[in-house]
Amino acid sequence: MNIFHRWYCNSDAWAKRLQGAMIPWALGDADLGDDVIEIGPGPGLSTDYLRDRVPHLTSIEVDHKLAQALIGRMAGTNVTVVEGDGAAMPFPDASFSAAVCFTMLHHVPTPELQDKLLAQACRVLRPGGLFLGADSTPTLRWRVYHLFDDCVPVDPDAFAARLEAAGFRDPEVQRGPDIFRFRAQKPE
Repeated sequence: MNIFHRWYCNSDAWAKRLQGAMIPWALGDADLGDDVIEIGPGPGLSTDYLRDRVPHLTSIEVDHKLAQALIGRMAGTNVTVVEGDGAAMPFPDASFSAAVCFTMLHHVPTPELQDKLLAQACRVLRPGGLFLGADSTPTLRWRVYHLFDDCVPVDPDAFAARLEAAGFRDPEVQRGPDIFRFRAQKPE
């Protein structure tokens, strides 16, 4: 991410938007279960929200600096932070009760890697587990924030089909202003 974007994603303004509106909207009344995987937490503002709501949270972050900072910050909590790639997760099949990701899919550098990440999320979920999250839709402001970033927007209109191709059933995608949320389930 560019310097401005990195700063913004660790700001109080972003925390307020993420924790006050986006994550609650994306999760709705979903029961996440006892062991959740968070894919791509970045600086961990979503982690801060989730760790108070689930018994155990594992966060996987590909960026070395962000992962190391989050490992230090989450020491002694119910959060395990793993430095790794969401498109090649180092976890056994059926490890987690739910999987979540928030505004990170567009940072995965190709649609093919995005699809691998979706397939990995399905693989590491227990049967019946939910995959939930949200991602941004492009606006002029959003494009300025992402100058010189790896940025591959996700088309909400095609996302349900991509979730099905990754192995999920009953995908739901709902648009909001400059954002969309999704929910899908691993077959029983």
